[in-house]
Parts: sequence; C-alpha cells; structure tokens
Amino acid sequence: MTVEQAILEAVRTLPPEKQYEVLAHAEKLRNESSPLKPRWSGKGLWVNLNITLTADEIEENQREMWKNFPRDDI
Repeated sequence: MTVEQAILEAVRTLPPEKQYEVLAHAEKLRNESSPLKPRWSGKGLWVNLNITLTADEIEENQREMWKNFPRDDI
C-alpha cells in the first residue's frame, strides 16, 4: 500500500467535518512547500523611460527638496 492509498483509506473513515480539517491541513502543507514567487525588482520600473541621472543631479535635487526643512512656520 502506498502512502497516498493509506491517507485516502484513513480519510474515508473520518466524519465529514474531520475530512474538511484534513483537507485544510493538506492545502496548508502544499502552500508551504510551493516555491515563492519572485518579487518585482525596482530596477526595471523605469528602464523604458530612458532616464539618466547622475549622482550630482540627484544630490542637487535632494538639496533643493530639503533646503527649507525644518520650517519655522509650523
């Protein structure tokens, strides 16, 4: 007898509510063992926009954004 056959035989002897518990547990185990989907990389978001920024341009923009921080009027 294979493991699959033994599981089926054991499950068939259970009442329906216990069979649902076994099914839920089997689905949980299957989800845990499935490989994770790769996450999207942020690097490819702007690849087709042909945007090129130098480190100097980024630093200049940061200085401009933060020049009034913290503000005294708040």
